[in-house]
Amino acid sequence: MSNWSITYDEWNPRHEPLRETLCTLGNGYFATRGAAEESEADDVHYPGTYLAGGYNRLKTEIAGREIENEDLVNWPDWTPLTFRPENGDWLSLESMEVFEFEQTLNLKQGILRREFTVRDSAGRDTAIRTERIVSMADEHCAAIRWTVEPKNWDGRIEVKTALDGTIINAGVERYRDLNSQHLESVDTMEFDEDNILLEVHTNQSHIHMTQASRTLAFVDGKEVPVKRQTNTRSGYIEQILSFDCESNQRIHLEKIATVYTSRDNAIAEPCVEARNQLHRWNAFDDLRVRHESEWSRLWDHCDIEINGNNEAQQVLRLHIFHLFQTASPNTIDLDVGVPARGWHGEAYRGHIFWDEMFIFPFLNLRLPEVARAIKMYRYRRIEQARNAARKAGFTGAMYPWQSGSNGREESQELHLNPESGEWIPDNTHLQRHVNAAIAYNIWQYYQATDDKEYLSFYGAEMILDIAKFWSSIARFNENKGRYEIRGVVGPDEYHTQYPDTDVLGLDNNAYTNIMAVWVFQRALEVIKILNEVRRNELLEYLEIDDAEQERWEDISRNMFIPFHDDGIISQFEGYDDLPEFPWEEYRQKYDDIQRLDRILDAEGDSPNKYKASKQADVVMLFYLYSPAELQLILEMLGYEWDSELIPRNIKYYLQRTSHGSTLSRLVHSWVLSRSNREKSWEYFEEALMSDFRDIQGGTTEEGIHLGAMAGTVDLIQRCYTGVEIRNDILWLNPCLPEELKRLKLWIRYRGHWISLEITHEQMNVSFREGWSSEVEIGVQGETHTFEQGDSAEFELTDGG
Repeated sequence: MSNWSITYDEWNPRHEPLRETLCTLGNGYFATRGAAEESEADDVHYPGTYLAGGYNRLKTEIAGREIENEDLVNWPDWTPLTFRPENGDWLSLESMEVFEFEQTLNLKQGILRREFTVRDSAGRDTAIRTERIVSMADEHCAAIRWTVEPKNWDGRIEVKTALDGTIINAGVERYRDLNSQHLESVDTMEFDEDNILLEVHTNQSHIHMTQASRTLAFVDGKEVPVKRQTNTRSGYIEQILSFDCESNQRIHLEKIATVYTSRDNAIAEPCVEARNQLHRWNAFDDLRVRHESEWSRLWDHCDIEINGNNEAQQVLRLHIFHLFQTASPNTIDLDVGVPARGWHGEAYRGHIFWDEMFIFPFLNLRLPEVARAIKMYRYRRIEQARNAARKAGFTGAMYPWQSGSNGREESQELHLNPESGEWIPDNTHLQRHVNAAIAYNIWQYYQATDDKEYLSFYGAEMILDIAKFWSSIARFNENKGRYEIRGVVGPDEYHTQYPDTDVLGLDNNAYTNIMAVWVFQRALEVIKILNEVRRNELLEYLEIDDAEQERWEDISRNMFIPFHDDGIISQFEGYDDLPEFPWEEYRQKYDDIQRLDRILDAEGDSPNKYKASKQADVVMLFYLYSPAELQLILEMLGYEWDSELIPRNIKYYLQRTSHGSTLSRLVHSWVLSRSNREKSWEYFEEALMSDFRDIQGGTTEEGIHLGAMAGTVDLIQRCYTGVEIRNDILWLNPCLPEELKRLKLWIRYRGHWISLEITHEQMNVSFREGWSSEVEIGVQGETHTFEQGDSAEFELTDGG
């Protein structure tokens, strides 16, 4: 690993699935996995191209019933490119001898390169260098350049280039019993002799995609005359280029591809646009130069420099890189959310979950225009959320746990347990806390940007309608003298119902109840922020009268929060009645107990019976809220607060958590960042390396964990810097772990670009430019007014 790149220096088929995910190239519009151009889907490779928002639904007979799933579609593969000496074997690293292999993902330039030499069965050696880009500057374009050098042979060479639409979704083994044929061929054609085109559409959502490509050969900068043969079959078109070559002669092969769909804006028709765009580009370098310039601009705004740990620096940049594969300036005009696994694979079927909560903070303070655009995904689906609430007997907007194309609930009815091979019910759709996460995301964006237009026209409507939902699901319990929320599932996910009952859901999940209270408080605040005209319009439109607002106020002061023992917030009511789980016994019995739920199910048992959590649940409260904020909420509810409540609860639940989610280590790193910096860094490193080292044993092959990636970046950006926005002031209270010697980054706060450079001893703050001439910045309890161009140094008391 060098400063700006990740390099693999050996060819190892066992590692290819993981590398293909980590070497995905994308631009926010589409992404293509890092499978080699000469490869096909098999036990080693899995080529995949995924369109932002490109979903399709299929039905399958499973366990005696018909279920329907919506999937992120694996679209046609635009990359196929290979060669052979005439009548020889097509390039195959699996069957040929491979020498001097090196594969490099250049993070700064967004280029994937390979260099290697192969020897075929006839003893012919060929040196090969490949380059690939998915253009960040021209989102409909991608390109490949190969340099092929015959070392000890000459004669006729054949090059095969193709567009392959004979693709199915097969990237997740546990989904392979489900119907997976999403694409139907529409047309294939050759045009202008050296160009080919493929058109397909999905068989349910009827999204049309057209890909067009051109492959040319060059020697010494001059195009080589070639003989072309075009072959087609349903969903597939290829060209075979043949020409003469000489030993030690470098042949450059350039393939440029364009991608358009019926979802695109400002187009006449996908086929027309794909052809026209292809004609605009003559050479790989034309696209590459623009692509690298756009990447340079992104890194200027969004890089984070750390000193003290080179590996952490590289993987941190890898995480920022993959954030941009999924969400970039190209995303702004698209109607898409942020999928939990990026546009990198088929895990979770490309659905959008609460992981947004971990992704938006980075975008809010770097690319707020992108954050705003993605938040519109939820606004455009508010009617679906209202319909879901009505169907469930509630009012307001009830957003789904898993969302895809149109915002209906996409959680699967059955889930395959790979430990047992059995299909089991999936009850995680009861995670209503996703609604609080959506409101939280809106408020955090508003705090970071002061975007009153967005709040007034979009954000306020969602927050108020989500408050209406929480008001309708909350019921007053006469015996308790408090409101409660019953029949839900918390972030933990291991607990979806009480033992020995068929009733789904749990009562009074503490995280859910406190988040609902927070939503009521913010909703009442939003009403005050809106101008009178907009306030009256919105309240009338949403049918929110004085009595409803009084109910919100009442619930926010009288919500039930379960406690047990001496000041432990119960994960849910009745949690204390569960027996302890034999952790040591299972750690000795199994090598990996992260997915304890699958292990217990395979044994005929269930985590519902034990004090055992998959990931942070109660502890999420300490991740989202400062001690002062949480104290205010609990005391307003009439519960006692003491200074040891947070560390006491962290210790209690940490001993009972399996970290079965990549998000869990991230959250625990954050909450321990000031009380136990050594342990915090340990969890941070585990979260940071979770995809790079695939610590969950094969899940990264199916797609990155974008929430964990973004969360580790945000941990550096906000947690270690102590960034917090209170009372219209940007507060800074740094607390670097010992392993970090220096931290440097830019943040964009309410239109102001602010530079931070932090060590253990001091912090330099610079206000470069902004929409206004002044900005208020608080440092360790004192406020300072910065004018444009101002810079100041502050001595730090290490420890924050």
